[in-house]
Amino acid sequence: MTEDDLQRLLEATLPAIDQHALIVEEAQDQDVRLRFPLRPALIGPGDVFSGPALLGFADTAMFAAILAATGGRALGMVATMSATFLRPMPAADVVAIARVIRRGKRMAHAEAWLFDHAPVEAVLHAIASCALRPRADG
Repeated sequence: MTEDDLQRLLEATLPAIDQHALIVEEAQDQDVRLRFPLRPALIGPGDVFSGPALLGFADTAMFAAILAATGGRALGMVATMSATFLRPMPAADVVAIARVIRRGKRMAHAEAWLFDHAPVEAVLHAIASCALRPRADG
């Protein structure tokens, strides 16, 4: 699946609130790299990103990785998710690198790493177990 294919599929599949104006930078097999442009509305006191927004970015990134891994044939519906905030996220674009760790017939396990503008020092790490559901329109 190309970056453009994944971008179109995410725009067609996700509700607007989960799209976060994201940009697909890379999509290779089960690995994706997304950029979430800085939106001032998501910055809280101390010029730090909203924690719930970062959790949403991680969820969207793992959803994208599962779409890429299945060639767009299945949706990953989160069953469990665990996240660790590693440091405060400054006011900058968020880069997410996500991948599918293991995929079975009914479940997929994915992880996401979030960084501030460049993948150097992570701000958040999340893992999730997702139920796989065939896409209704795919």
